[in-house]
Amino acid sequence: MNTTVESDLASAQPAAEKAPVTMRRIRLNWVHVGSYAVLLVLTVLYLGPLLMLLNTALKTLPQFMRDAAGLTATLHLQNFTDAWQKANFPKYMTNSLLYTILATLAYVITAVFVAFPLARRYVKAGNFLYTLFLIALFLPPALIPQFQLILRLGLYNKPLGYILLFLVNPIGIIILVSYIKTIPKELDEAAVIDGCGYFRFVIQILLPLIKPAIATVTVLHAIGIWNDYVLANIYLTSKALYPITRGLIVFQGIYGTNWPVIAAATLMLALPMMVLYLFLQRYVISGFTAGSVRG
Repeated sequence: MNTTVESDLASAQPAAEKAPVTMRRIRLNWVHVGSYAVLLVLTVLYLGPLLMLLNTALKTLPQFMRDAAGLTATLHLQNFTDAWQKANFPKYMTNSLLYTILATLAYVITAVFVAFPLARRYVKAGNFLYTLFLIALFLPPALIPQFQLILRLGLYNKPLGYILLFLVNPIGIIILVSYIKTIPKELDEAAVIDGCGYFRFVIQILLPLIKPAIATVTVLHAIGIWNDYVLANIYLTSKALYPITRGLIVFQGIYGTNWPVIAAATLMLALPMMVLYLFLQRYVISGFTAGSVRG
């Protein structure tokens, strides 16, 4: 009798221990389900406007007039051809590519040579200069002095003057300084002992080590230039120099009632920056995390 009771108690104890474990697993499963549900809702909110834009771009004008919010029944790709061939769209796209590539390349190179001595405190009042960059994040752009400077330099309504406007961006300096601080300073000392010059050290040793930060700055700066409309509207008055953002306004003036064609033009406007971000995505994420956590 005692043996039977002991065996029943022994078999009941593992079952009692398994019950809390099972409850924990059920709770974890519900947490996972809830997390994925929240992510799904956020994905729909973020991708919803883009999908609606794509849906509109694939419709014919009569279909859009009959049911603007409904799903398209056909894939009318002629809208993209019309948007590309008409209203000087290739010229505007070429101008934007030129401005974005040249301005971003010049900014990244100069920003690296500015951020490195600030991060290493190789210049006097390095902390003060870094603080000025932080303060500049919260200040409005000085449009009037900037306009007077470009005007007196004779660079108004010229591509060079427009490109020079994007050579200053404090957020890029801050990201680069934070990331360079994570690199051991012993590398600098070893390079000096080996006779490595300053420019050679920055180009051959530092640049490969800060690829994530450079990718982050490149994406942020390129998107800012590509999407700029205010400065283009102020400093570029010739239609031959318009970037794609201002050209899209001209395009809308011509096809103001043909919303499928305008939607196709807007998608082509966003495509280059989407490709750039997808290409540099893994570097951008690591650049943000390393610069914020270790810096």
